[in-house]
Amino acid sequence: MKVSLIATVKDAAAHIGAFLDSVAAQTRPPDEIVIVDGGSADGTWEILERATGVLALSDPGSNIAWGRAAAIDAAAHDVIAVTDADCVLDPDWLERLLEPIDRGADVSAGFYRPLASSFLQVCAAAVAVPEPDELRDGWMPSARSIAFRRSAYLAAGGYPVWLDVGEDMYLNHRFLASGARMELAPTAVVSWRVRPSLRATWRQYAGYAAGDAQAHMYRERHLWRFAAYAFAALAVITRNRWLAALTAAGGIAYAARPIRRAWRRIRPGSPERAGALVGVPAMMVFIDVAKMWGYLRGLASRKPEEA
Repeated sequence: MKVSLIATVKDAAAHIGAFLDSVAAQTRPPDEIVIVDGGSADGTWEILERATGVLALSDPGSNIAWGRAAAIDAAAHDVIAVTDADCVLDPDWLERLLEPIDRGADVSAGFYRPLASSFLQVCAAAVAVPEPDELRDGWMPSARSIAFRRSAYLAAGGYPVWLDVGEDMYLNHRFLASGARMELAPTAVVSWRVRPSLRATWRQYAGYAAGDAQAHMYRERHLWRFAAYAFAALAVITRNRWLAALTAAGGIAYAARPIRRAWRRIRPGSPERAGALVGVPAMMVFIDVAKMWGYLRGLASRKPEEA
């Protein structure tokens, strides 16, 4: 089996070297590497041009879905492994990712861990990134860590080039709808860089939610989020003890798992562990508000034929 590793990148000069080093260190090297640059202005493209064994394509102005589709079109092989060029791959990532494909799967769903150095990043990662023991069959992989057969990709309709954000989840749903056999590869791990600021975190999750609205994904999940916060607002406005008690109980249950994740990831004895009891719920609210704003924005920007 031969495999093409594809990735997209834009303005990642500070991280592209670590990514290329992690690709070179793979226990099972890819048979080719195709990276599409979306119009970097920070020296990323020049680094790619000099990289050995990399087919670098420049496509300024393209979104991520378009870049991935272009990379797959240019790839020579029928098994495609996908990641992002600002991630760091575990040395056995590709070897582990291909195991389900070797067993006959059409799609291999890999995993990722957060690269978080600040308390803010740890809290944000605790909200979004599960622990390996939380994974179950049906895990929907990010395009940071996935492999698939070209035939399954084509049967699913490929990446939705019209969608700026959320294209990987859209393709996952299309894989399932087309009958593709998807298997979990929990030990195929890449390290993903968590956004470094609140502003960047807001833009990330608002963008995800806008993509959900535009692509008609996760409607029930977003509806429940709006309903939950409306209920909490009602409890505050009415000052009803029972509503307040129900809101508090629901909030504790909602935050328990992310707090536990942060507790595991913070060094024992660090005061940040206690801080996570407040920091993680606060980050959850912040991200939820970003998602609600983004979802409304996505609904408003949806084209008439998509509505």
